[in-house]
Order: sequence, then C-alpha cells, then structure tokens
Amino acid sequence: MRNINSVKEEFLKKWIWGLRKYSSQKKNMSLMERKKAIKLSADLAMASTRNKTTRWSRALIANASRDGNNNKVLAEHVTSSPQRPVAGKSFTARIRSCRNMLRRNRAVHSRAKDRVVASSVAKRLVQKRTRRLKSLLPGGESMDGVSLVEETLDYIQSLRAQVEVMRSLVTASEIKILNPSGGEKQALPYIR
Repeated sequence: MRNINSVKEEFLKKWIWGLRKYSSQKKNMSLMERKKAIKLSADLAMASTRNKTTRWSRALIANASRDGNNNKVLAEHVTSSPQRPVAGKSFTARIRSCRNMLRRNRAVHSRAKDRVVASSVAKRLVQKRTRRLKSLLPGGESMDGVSLVEETLDYIQSLRAQVEVMRSLVTASEIKILNPSGGEKQALPYIR
C-alpha cells in the first residue's frame, strides 16, 4: 500500500468532495439520510484511494452505483479517476514461510490418529472462519484463500486510515467548538 499519510490526505479530499456533492443534490436531509450520505461518501472515497486495483474497492463502487441515482453520481466520479500502477509485494514468500513452519510443526507430532482428528477439526474451523471473512469483505464471496487474505489485509489498512482521518476531523471540530475565537483559518490537526 502507498504511503499512509498520502492515502489519508487523498481519502479526506475525496470524502469531503463526496459529502458536498451529495448534500448539494439534496438540501433538506433527515438524520438517517445524513448518516447514509456520510457512510456512502466515506466508502466511495476509501475505494477510490485504491483506484479500483483491489476487488473490495470495485465491489464497494459497484454496490454504491446499484443503489440509486445520487449514488451513481458519486460512484461515477470515483471511477473516473486515473488508475495508478500497483506496487505489489510478494505474498508467496510469506506463504512459503508459513508452509515451512507447518512442516516443522508436523514433524513434532508422532501419532497418526491424533493428527487426523486434529486436522479435521482444524479444517472445519478454518472453513468456518473463511466463510465468515468472505461475508465481511466486500466482494469476498468469490475469492480464493490467498487473495482473500491479501484483500483483507489491504481493506483493514484502508479502514484504519479512514478511522484515523475521521477521528482527526472530530478532534478538529471539537477544538473549533471549544475555542470559537481561535480564528477562521484554524487548520486541521496533523493526520498521523
């Protein structure tokens, strides 16, 4: 993933743009409509920072564009941004390392019967958790195990960046509320 600070900055810009676009189309929104607008614009902004290079970002954009006309305008803006090349890290090295650890671990266990029982229990547990993970990740239903892990890690990083930006925005607004005489040009706190 790119530099986290540039991702946060890009997310903030696109999120604010999406909020403005959504609110300009609909002047008097109820509380539920505002909540939906905030979530939709945050999801689309987060997906657009990935420039449709991940399955979860494409799934979020597709789901948003399916839901209604206002959402389509936001989704079209997201999809119109130019794509950047992906700086991919080799995931196969980590897989090899895990396989080697499993092989060493298997050599320690000597009883065949215990291994069969343990492996069937472990297999069921992994299958159950994989199904749950696929249901949580946007677009995860059609992924295999390795890509599911890669996409989940990327999605978690994006969610963390989103939460940190939102927290910074809340902190800045609280400072502004507590200190209204601080001037109009008070900048947002540094986003870490």
